[in-house]
Amino acid sequence: MKMLTGNRVVRVHWVLGTDRLRAVCHCDAEREFEDPVELWEWILDHPIGHTP
Repeated sequence: MKMLTGNRVVRVHWVLGTDRLRAVCHCDAEREFEDPVELWEWILDHPIGHTP
């Protein structure tokens, strides 16, 4: 199975053993969140707050 790539692909990973989610933006910025709403706001506000 091929993995999607490109300048519009974002990934959300569950952090094993926690209630946290890790967002990975197409610009290589990463951040962990407890609240999924905050996670999506961060992704959709790109590039505000994104530092790879």
